[in-house]
Amino acid sequence: MKLISYYFFLTNLLLVSFAATAASDDTLQFDDTLLEEELIYPDWFELSSGDLRDDLKEAIASGKKGIVIYFGQKRCAYCEQFIKNDLGKDDIAKYMRENYNVIAIDIWGIEDITDTDGETYTEHDLSVKYETNFTPSLIFYDENGEKVFRLRGYYEPYKFRAALRFVVEKFYEKENFRGYLARAEPGLFFYDEGLNERDFFSPPPFDLNRIDHPQKKPLAVFFEQGKCHACDLLHSGPLNDERTIAEIKKMQVVQLNMAADTPVVTPDGQQTTAREWAEQLGLFHTPTILFFNEVGREVFRVDSVVQFYRLWGVLDYINKRAYRENKDYQAWRLQQREVSR
Repeated sequence: MKLISYYFFLTNLLLVSFAATAASDDTLQFDDTLLEEELIYPDWFELSSGDLRDDLKEAIASGKKGIVIYFGQKRCAYCEQFIKNDLGKDDIAKYMRENYNVIAIDIWGIEDITDTDGETYTEHDLSVKYETNFTPSLIFYDENGEKVFRLRGYYEPYKFRAALRFVVEKFYEKENFRGYLARAEPGLFFYDEGLNERDFFSPPPFDLNRIDHPQKKPLAVFFEQGKCHACDLLHSGPLNDERTIAEIKKMQVVQLNMAADTPVVTPDGQQTTAREWAEQLGLFHTPTILFFNEVGREVFRVDSVVQFYRLWGVLDYINKRAYRENKDYQAWRLQQREVSR
């Protein structure tokens, strides 16, 4: 009975949070240009001792389940939204603080940090190691110093709240986050219904095989779903801008419903369906955009809330094939900003 009651509680919690978030645009609509003033972190964020193993020991000694490493930037609009909309919710902040010590790391920092595996990096190099292409990024460490979950980018409060419970209750030991969300309320998070239609999407059949048939253009696969507020905003906002459309038209672009059984041949030649492929990839956020090179290798993905400048930057990065020479997307974007001044 206790387990059944818990699942009812979880489902109701997610339903209420989802409804509240979907009814309000302020968690998804914001200007993602660089902030004019530097962010002020919550006063309960901590600085590392320089050794995450010591930080973890301190957290466990105080009754916490582990530590969370917050990778951020002081002028990041997405970080501001996370701090304001997610950590600004009293229940989320309380639950976070009860279970984890949160350690802030600046992705441009030069201070040395020793990871739980004993390897030492600068703050920037540690952020590159964990591919924090987008800020904020969070890595959850358990009591043994194992990295058990990662979120890269900004997510709506209802989804972050679900992610936090997913980690605290250790559901990751038996399922991925996608499965957890789908089980919480079937049909709510992955809804098989109509999508936003656009002229630049290639029509079916979706034979995306690039192993046997290399292409000249990069491939962008948009995983979306019906009743998706974030998808609607993507199309009415960033994908409605001439600059974005100009970059999109340099690619082969496909739209898939991640909840549908639409036949697909994947870029590496597998015959599957959109739903099965999304499950295989562990996708849990819509919209998610995957980018593949000429021979079908995934080179980048956007799987969190995205506004114009972040999306345009990624499209520019892909179309210029910058990933071939520079795996550090954040450093590349910084270089582009300096060149454009």
